[in-house]
Amino acid sequence: MTETALVLGAGGVTGGAWETGILHGLAEAGTDLTTVSLIIGSSAGAVVGAQLASGALGLPELYELQLEDPRGMAGGRLGVAALLRYTGAVLTARTPEAYGRKLGRVARRTRTGVTPEARRAAIADRLPSSDWPERPLLVTAVDAVTGDLHAFGKDGGTPLVDAVAASCAVPGVWPVATAGGRSWIDGGVYSPANAHLAEGYRSVVVIAPTASGNKAIASPRAQAARLAAKGARVEVITPDRAAKRAFGRNLLDPGHRAAAARAGLAQAAAHADVVAAVVNG
Repeated sequence: MTETALVLGAGGVTGGAWETGILHGLAEAGTDLTTVSLIIGSSAGAVVGAQLASGALGLPELYELQLEDPRGMAGGRLGVAALLRYTGAVLTARTPEAYGRKLGRVARRTRTGVTPEARRAAIADRLPSSDWPERPLLVTAVDAVTGDLHAFGKDGGTPLVDAVAASCAVPGVWPVATAGGRSWIDGGVYSPANAHLAEGYRSVVVIAPTASGNKAIASPRAQAARLAAKGARVEVITPDRAAKRAFGRNLLDPGHRAAAARAGLAQAAAHADVVAAVVNG
């Protein structure tokens, strides 16, 4: 799909499973987004994006993986103290960078009980390959000190596993990731989708498990509106009511992964015609 960008947003284990279900359902309806010109992944979307771009497994296989028993897969949860710090960051930050700096401090001060090495190994287990794919892929992360957004790519010198681990480093849940001599936190801290990175593409499909922003960071729909104002054809898919129920209260709980994937597959039908028109029109 020439000049089409696929944006896969942040949303934890359940969000990544739902994204996979959406993608599988769209492909079954006739629109296979694995052939897009660029994939942009943030946090859970970085994992799904790397899986897609590798080409090692097709969407049916990736979907079936989401239905497997998740026993042995590490989950996470934001503690009360971390949640309070998140709230403080939202109330006092005015820009994504300021928000990132504040959550970077949260990440650096929180003992998660997981070593960076163990977390990196867990990420590596989810990827079909540790090599950057030939298909164009950008993986986002936020500098834990400056709050700046960075997009890792094949030519940047950072190994794929390190880039995805950085993108998935949820502050207060997982340890700060290190790559290229810098410390990184979750790419979803800058925005839930980082759809603005798709500027210049003719067509953009945004699949965002987290639909909302806050006063410091833009929502996926706000970013999509700006892309559309510049001439792009854009479709944004966010969880419907059934998907939200499937996610449960903790997006980092692998126990809800299968239900979230099934909800994504079911929801895809409602978007298939519009997505086809966006990418083919």
